[in-house]
Amino acid sequence: MTKELDGRVALVTGGATGIGAAIARRFVAAGAKVVIAGREATRLARAADQMRATAIAADVSDERSVAALFAQLDAAGGGPDILVNNAGVTGPVARAADMDMAAWDETMAINVRGTLLCIKYAVPRMRARGGGSIINMSSLMGLRGTPMRSAYTASKHAVIGITDAVSQEVGVDRIRVNALCPGAVNGELMQRVIASRVAAEGRPAEDIIRTNYTDKASLRRWIEPEEVAEAALFLASPASAGITGDRLRVDAGRS
Repeated sequence: MTKELDGRVALVTGGATGIGAAIARRFVAAGAKVVIAGREATRLARAADQMRATAIAADVSDERSVAALFAQLDAAGGGPDILVNNAGVTGPVARAADMDMAAWDETMAINVRGTLLCIKYAVPRMRARGGGSIINMSSLMGLRGTPMRSAYTASKHAVIGITDAVSQEVGVDRIRVNALCPGAVNGELMQRVIASRVAAEGRPAEDIIRTNYTDKASLRRWIEPEEVAEAALFLASPASAGITGDRLRVDAGRS
């Protein structure tokens, strides 16, 4: 049987762990040639070996590093047909009045600048290949604000804005641009957020999880990384050929 992504080249940033790793694994299973990018070369190489992908170390917030990443793609045969802008950080958990501006700047550099830089270098290549699909990782917090998370919320709202704008620029080139908006996703990054909230708010982790996350979801549970990966596969595949400029929630019905 023909797989959904047979013959496609997919670049997944932040692809060594969490949602990015789940997406990369799913794309490999769907027949894509997958390249994962990230800052930690050793962990990246180990993950790539496990999922039968290619690893290229890169810092998406640094334009020279992004240019080198795409130059290596060119040398390896070209691409991408699919770009998943997944690299990101959770940012500081703090009130605006207590904001560490260095942490704010880092959040914007990776989550926003990194997204735009990868788009900048991917679009000409996708245009030359006759089209493509760009999937930007936003968040439920890209659709509405959350207390103590102004840095992350602002960065993910910006990703929605980039998605809206770029989708209108490149549709004529048969390039689709959509945003994924996961809710609370089970995994290492979410556990860091919970630990930061425990320290900042003085509440037990179980109380924070129940009242702020799982009890607010219609399905009364976390989202798993593999569920986000299935949504990414839909946006990457011909099944979503008529969809661009959209924002797809994967949040267990979070209110």
